[in-house]
Amino acid sequence: MIERLDEVERRYDFLNNELMKPEIISNIKKTTELSKEQSNLEDIVIEYRKYKKTITDIEDTKLMLEDPELSVFAKEEIEKLELDKAKIEKNLEILLIPKDKNDEKNVILEIRGAAGGDEANIFAGDLFDMYVRYADSMNWKTEIINEIKGTSGGFSQIEFIIKGKGAYSKLKYENGAHRVQRVPETETQGRVHTSTATVVIMPEQENLNLDINENDIKVDVYRSSGAGGQSVNTTDSAVRMTHTPTGIVVTCQNERSQIKNKEKALQILKNKIYEETIRQKEEETGAERKSKIGTGDRSEKIRTYNYPQNRITDHRINLTLMQLDRIMLGKMDELIQALINEDSKRKLRDNEV
Repeated sequence: MIERLDEVERRYDFLNNELMKPEIISNIKKTTELSKEQSNLEDIVIEYRKYKKTITDIEDTKLMLEDPELSVFAKEEIEKLELDKAKIEKNLEILLIPKDKNDEKNVILEIRGAAGGDEANIFAGDLFDMYVRYADSMNWKTEIINEIKGTSGGFSQIEFIIKGKGAYSKLKYENGAHRVQRVPETETQGRVHTSTATVVIMPEQENLNLDINENDIKVDVYRSSGAGGQSVNTTDSAVRMTHTPTGIVVTCQNERSQIKNKEKALQILKNKIYEETIRQKEEETGAERKSKIGTGDRSEKIRTYNYPQNRITDHRINLTLMQLDRIMLGKMDELIQALINEDSKRKLRDNEV
């Protein structure tokens, strides 16, 4: 580990020197590229330098053991420094885990009402609100691509983008079936019903250079739906794109013009085709870690939201929190951090094997 850390520190110092050269400063593209790499290494270097200072402090304090008047203090100080050293070592192990190249990207989310009819659609709407509130708390932006509203509220389907640094790193564990247990407003006898909504998360891949045959894409245009009144579009601006070889369908109707909807739909279509290609390759090569949190499959039940007990349970990591009300208001930090921590533990275990 020390050899790797030395290498990282040397690279960090090299980048720091490069970024002070006039020819680099005048090259915005190169400056951005090197600054990003340096930023990715900074946390590791800061922690490693803290580690080296702690080692030095331990060795210096050990010299004090020879002094009768200072030996008691020295022993206590050494114990404290050894605990600090062990904590820093753990932090460094986690920091050295290879990062997901998509972690800093925006995310494309799709939520669908599944089993449970109107109640499933209402729950899909509740999940949408939860993610939007969480995004707001992180100062991220939300952009709706397509929505099909439920007849009794919520959405039978909604697709949107959350834009913000690190959005994918926080939300990538949300793939799967979310189950809700509560008494629907239409239930006259007070019985608890179980419904589900599915969530699909993918990183937004910008400027994808995919070779897609235009003849493989079927484009349909139609009049977009709205909330009623003046907001209803009176022109055929909504766009539906179908990629014939894969059967992937993308709809975009929230831009005002057909041209913008086509551009957005094509961007999302490319992302979905890319993600499907990656998924198939991983299945063929067995590239996915066996210890991965969940399968990422839409049908996998990942979480239960129990309203009568104010309980939320993530089944993949056996975590139960009695604060469903807070989480539905977008206060998801404790839940998300628990998933990140468990993922880090499993990656560490993989690296040790």
